[in-house]
Amino acid sequence: MSAKSKSTEFIGTGRRKTSTARVRIKEGSGKYLINGRDVAEYCKTEQNRRIVLSPLATVEKTESIDVSVNVSGGGCAGQSGAIRHGLSRALEKMDPELRVPLKREGHLRRDPRKIERKKTGQPGARKRFQFSKR
Repeated sequence: MSAKSKSTEFIGTGRRKTSTARVRIKEGSGKYLINGRDVAEYCKTEQNRRIVLSPLATVEKTESIDVSVNVSGGGCAGQSGAIRHGLSRALEKMDPELRVPLKREGHLRRDPRKIERKKTGQPGARKRFQFSKR
């Protein structure tokens, strides 16, 4: 039993800011679980829900694929971006022909933006203390 489920299961890793998502997909009835909870329960805002579901909507497989996600680190926006990235990678592994529509929508692109570190002798990453000429 486990040998069969392993062969039909596809795994993708997605990252965004400080979040990491491990996404597992397989053919099924459209169940979508994030950390053991339903999407509607986990994603509080409609915008985050849309981001998480967008790769499936792009390839029109919302009702035919079961998705299971383990996500950690960061906040709501970072986690939903990481899930989107991981789901896109898993879909591409499942069917290489889906690469073109996913790439066109920008789902396979890793967003490199992270918070810049605070520097010594300054109050923040870029902000400077007030300069006094005299």
